[in-house]
Amino acid sequence: MPAHLTNYLVMLPILAWIVWRRVSRQFGRQPIQRKRMIFRIVVFSILGGVLALSGLHKIELAEGLLGGALTGGAIGLLGLRLTRFEADPAKGDCYVPNSWIGALLTVLVLGRLAWRMMVLWPQLQHASTAASDPMTGYSGQPMGYASSPLTMLVLGLYVGYYIVYFTGLLIHHRRFQRTHPVTTAA
Repeated sequence: MPAHLTNYLVMLPILAWIVWRRVSRQFGRQPIQRKRMIFRIVVFSILGGVLALSGLHKIELAEGLLGGALTGGAIGLLGLRLTRFEADPAKGDCYVPNSWIGALLTVLVLGRLAWRMMVLWPQLQHASTAASDPMTGYSGQPMGYASSPLTMLVLGLYVGYYIVYFTGLLIHHRRFQRTHPVTTAA
């Protein structure tokens, strides 16, 4: 078996597991874990900043990211309005996210990344053969998997949504604790 296919055989089950975990969290009651949410806000903010750096050499990428982040923030506000908050004796304070919004965003991001990989597969194969054949030479040009404004728009949508959504959950949770001091857990 070729070495480059072994990498895919190792990575695909890991990616499938990550996607399954992510999608399974879109359904049912979820406990509010303040530290984990704050960590996610920080990670998504850093990810958005790193993605924005790509706009330094190509303005269309920054425009796509900004448009996606703003749209994602608006969808995050809608998601907050559709989220229910509950107090569970076993789990403590919980929220029930709108499963349609989170699942749709996940499918959109995975679909876009799958499309980009399908489009770039021939380029990856060509680069692999060119790198192994010293006569053809390899120019070292980047493949451009993230050099599409549409891909940046979708990634910005994801980043903007989750920054606004998790921030809103933390704010709403604080209000929920104040109005339900006896039923909330720390």
